[in-house]
Amino acid sequence: MREHTEADSHIPAGLAELVVEVTSKSNARHDRISKPAACASAGIPFYLLVDRWAPEGPSATLYGEPKGDVYRLLSTAKFGEALKLPVPFDVVIDTGEFPAE
Repeated sequence: MREHTEADSHIPAGLAELVVEVTSKSNARHDRISKPAACASAGIPFYLLVDRWAPEGPSATLYGEPKGDVYRLLSTAKFGEALKLPVPFDVVIDTGEFPAE
């Protein structure tokens, strides 16, 4: 039997269609700025930021259409509102299920 290695559970970033990031209170700035820039640079088509600590209140924001290290904002939903993910996902996320605290 072959031993499971860390490499077995990782895929190249270029194969990802979506990255979902949930902010942590202590690292929210990094989650909002550095991580999406890295994902955009890698060419990942979509970045979904679930931000419980957003200054305007808890929200989920979908970014897409990466150019260089920048995404275009596609849509934002405050917790409690629906957020639709486009094709190839074509699903609606009920953010009312997200814990605000």
